[in-house]
Amino acid sequence: MADETPAPAPPVAAPPPPPPPPAVTESDSPAVVEKEDPSPPSPVDVVSVTVTESVSTAIEEKEEQTPAAEPVEVVPDSTDKGEEEPPLPPPPQPVKSESESPAVTEKAKEEEPPAVTEKAKEEEPPAATEKAKEEPPAATVAVLETELQQPPELPPQEVVTESKSLAAMMEKEEGGAPEPTVATTTTTSAEEGVAVVVEEKKIPQNLGSFKEESNKVADLSDFERKALEELKHFVQEAIDTHLFTSETKSEENPEKEKKEEPKEVSIWGIPLLKDDRSDVILLKFLRARDFKVKDAFVMIKNTIRWRKEFGIDELLDEDLGDDMEKVVFMHGQDREGHPVCYNVYGEFQNKDLYQKAFSDEEKRMKFLRWRIQFLEKSIRKLDFSPDGINTIFQVSDLKNSPGPGKRELRLATKQALQLLQDNYPEFVAKQVFINVPWWYLVFYTMISPFMTQRTKSKFVFAGPAKSAETLFKYMAPEQVPIQYGGLSVDYCDCNPEFGDADPATEITVKPGTKQTVEITIYEKCDLVWEIRVVGWEVSYGAEFMPNAKDSYTVIIQKPTKMSPKDEPVVSQCFRVGELGKVLLTVDNPTSKKKKLVYRFKVKPHCD
Repeated sequence: MADETPAPAPPVAAPPPPPPPPAVTESDSPAVVEKEDPSPPSPVDVVSVTVTESVSTAIEEKEEQTPAAEPVEVVPDSTDKGEEEPPLPPPPQPVKSESESPAVTEKAKEEEPPAVTEKAKEEEPPAATEKAKEEPPAATVAVLETELQQPPELPPQEVVTESKSLAAMMEKEEGGAPEPTVATTTTTSAEEGVAVVVEEKKIPQNLGSFKEESNKVADLSDFERKALEELKHFVQEAIDTHLFTSETKSEENPEKEKKEEPKEVSIWGIPLLKDDRSDVILLKFLRARDFKVKDAFVMIKNTIRWRKEFGIDELLDEDLGDDMEKVVFMHGQDREGHPVCYNVYGEFQNKDLYQKAFSDEEKRMKFLRWRIQFLEKSIRKLDFSPDGINTIFQVSDLKNSPGPGKRELRLATKQALQLLQDNYPEFVAKQVFINVPWWYLVFYTMISPFMTQRTKSKFVFAGPAKSAETLFKYMAPEQVPIQYGGLSVDYCDCNPEFGDADPATEITVKPGTKQTVEITIYEKCDLVWEIRVVGWEVSYGAEFMPNAKDSYTVIIQKPTKMSPKDEPVVSQCFRVGELGKVLLTVDNPTSKKKKLVYRFKVKPHCD
């Protein structure tokens, strides 16, 4: 089983305080929109960061080789085709244009049906369009954007089409954070001869978004506070009459039973009615039953009885082996501090492991006991104080997961789902499903009737192409494991320079653009950095440019095309002997958006 409380990375020399956020200004140049820090660097600053965006080298070369066309009415091709559709059955994503010439705008208005034109006008206010063109900068990052110029193309006949995909269906399932601003436009493609209504793709949205409530009594409504007090009265009465501790009431000598001292009753290591942690436990049962006090009390009574029958106290000390440690493990935390539990169903592609877990009733029960043991140990590490973190962020990876045709897996899933829902209420902060295959919606439809609406409101779905982006929405990149697009490594690996406490910066590299991260250095030092692009398919290079006019540029890494099979993270170090700047360049010639994640650390220069 994976280490649930990983040790922090060894301490390293702390970098000097980061420079203040740069002021952003815009140039009037039609080719480049610049955002820079006009003020000189502070003497105490060691480095500052600037990010620039320009046309991809591959596109520039293609434009140079394109012969001049005869004078015709032109329709520029889209410069931003958005993210490539995940490998699911739906049709491809529509094409998005970041900028249109006036001629194209007029043509779209003339040829578009009135209804579509009206809808486009309603959905695309000027402010939203401007917002869609800009990427949100990091705290100390200035962004420079270069408008792309496309070669002339013959305008095809425009046809407006609309399509629905499985990914779009999944997008409706998620909720949570405020919806990003969406720019909707109609554009034409000379190569395909079709036009599509483009909508910026969003992280899957769940219409029934769930938000955790406060566990402080002072924050409860009068109705909730009254329900809590009433439930506490029922629980106290049950403890006094030994309802929780005796299997059957004594009929021979009931007076003797009444004289016995009440026994302490605990759930998840928390004694009931001893302190305010007990209120948090009782509120979990109340919320699971919509604050119906009698139903919540029955649920508590049944849970206490089940824990005794299942032998939870003895289970904690059982040795059930470590065969499943790659199937379920804890790693890092989300942006709100919840511990994150990963469930990797693709591990069951291993036939031996699958048979060992599900082949018969006895093995299914052993797997269930192992899973309950893992959950119990994880719960004991939570903070049940009223303002503490007492829920877990769940991530279920469905990549290469056995399909719903596996009868044994269906039985085990149904059994575990019912047991967890009845006896572990309100322990899921959010349930994110990543790498969701096409068949999962069918499977979800099958198990959905066994879940409450409150449980389903916590679910988020993301296809393969959206998995890393969705995780970054809820977790910082440095907290996400490498296999899921982040920078966090297994703690058994040697990574002396960076740990989960070292923050990373996330940037979206648009299709056909080149991003350059400029790290300006103001004193001699050793610069260490990590960089990755999720899925690569880009070129990456690094160089040092000295400030002195008579110095030469140092190539740290020649621009190299990185494939998905290459190492997911590049770690490099450069000794800076003179003032200048380190340039990290990512060239994205593809038609897909890419997630760039990087972080760096400045170490004192030691001769």
